[in-house]
Amino acid sequence: MSVQKIKFSNQSGHTLAALLELPDKPLLGYAVFAHCFTCNKNLTAVRNIGRALTDNGIAVLRFDFTGLGESEGEFEHTNFSSNVNDLIAAAQYLEKNYASPSILIGHSLGGAAVIFAAQHIKSVKAVATIGAPSNPKHVTHLFKSSMEEIKEKGEALLSIGGREFKIQKQFLDDINEKNMNTTVKEMNKALLVLHSPQDTTVGIENAAQIYQAAWHPKSFISLDGADHLLSKKEDSIYVGQMIANWAVRYIKIKS
Repeated sequence: MSVQKIKFSNQSGHTLAALLELPDKPLLGYAVFAHCFTCNKNLTAVRNIGRALTDNGIAVLRFDFTGLGESEGEFEHTNFSSNVNDLIAAAQYLEKNYASPSILIGHSLGGAAVIFAAQHIKSVKAVATIGAPSNPKHVTHLFKSSMEEIKEKGEALLSIGGREFKIQKQFLDDINEKNMNTTVKEMNKALLVLHSPQDTTVGIENAAQIYQAAWHPKSFISLDGADHLLSKKEDSIYVGQMIANWAVRYIKIKS
């Protein structure tokens, strides 16, 4: 596997930092990975999933959303829609410089984002979600105690995962406008839902709701014993292997 550091611009003109991991074996296709809310491309689980995919011939582009990690922009000015737009920009970068992506993979809120982005990326044939909420509004549980402050003052400074982030009212307004159920129904892509029954951050009922809303072809894999962040190495490697094995049926094999 070879790793290339790359940068690309989103529609707001911000430069986003990314890593493109290319397999040593014959290339089957390209995937774009969307990380979880307030996370970044270097989360250990993301790296492990990417390595499992490249070991199976699938190149992976993982990047930091606007305002996170090494990417430009202010997190407080971002929202769910901007995450979706960042995903579209990543796909456009691949199309222009390598080949159009055929797979979108998203973890947690990133899983919801790839479902919304898929309808705007014609080359995508397969979408995989990992511990994804059935509605973007689910993320508000992280700052439930500050909801009134956000509504009254327009923003609030919150501690998420030991780090401070400013959340603005426009973020709440944006996710409240999203209809996940309709988007899943209209996606028209092969869907793989991976979720742990023991996930205490995003309950397993979310996986059921996404699965029930989707049309076939759709599949579900239980990540029994895993936590939400896939903190055990064997869990994240398993996720990568399962996605790779499933996706091969839907992606165009390169000659």
